Amino acid sequence: MTATLTTTLQAVLGDRLVHVLESCGQLTAVVKPEDLTTTLRQLRDSDGLQFEQCLDLCGMDYSTYADGAWDGRRFAVVYHLLSVALNQRLRVRVFCADDDMPVVASCVEIWSAANWYEREAFDLYGIVFAGHPDLRRILTDYGFVGHPFRKDFPISGNVEMRYDEEQKRVIYQPVTIEPRENTPRIVREGGYGG
Repeated sequence: MTATLTTTLQAVLGDRLVHVLESCGQLTAVVKPEDLTTTLRQLRDSDGLQFEQCLDLCGMDYSTYADGAWDGRRFAVVYHLLSVALNQRLRVRVFCADDDMPVVASCVEIWSAANWYEREAFDLYGIVFAGHPDLRRILTDYGFVGHPFRKDFPISGNVEMRYDEEQKRVIYQPVTIEPRENTPRIVREGGYGG
């Protein structure tokens, strides 16, 4: 099944296909960012592919991948596609061309289900989807600073919000958590393990 799909992908996508990987019985097709819209449309419309559903879309931050040995682009978007007609699945990965301002084309016109997925990837990773009809935060507060799934985002965050009784409203302030390391206390009963 995967060999047939690989052959079809190579025939339909040609040089837009960077490479194909197989892992856990599923293929991942890595494609060029400049050809993303054309490629995704062909994956949906071509006879041998017919990926009519986008099941999921997620952002990826590779900055610490392979213990920092990764030398490729930092940000990627991964699409999880399903062809009900042909009973096959495919992951499509596209790397953002610029690490400082990660941008890829929106696929909302191809699969409307990608709307909220793209908003989520924008909110959590800061990946901009060019052409998205309503790209704004979806999970964090509108006043949130940064993108919490980026590997360089501080664990305690940048700001915290609390209700101020005097002002009778929610206010934002710098984080006041003192960093500390907790070591769990281990309690063993006599005769345990012995």
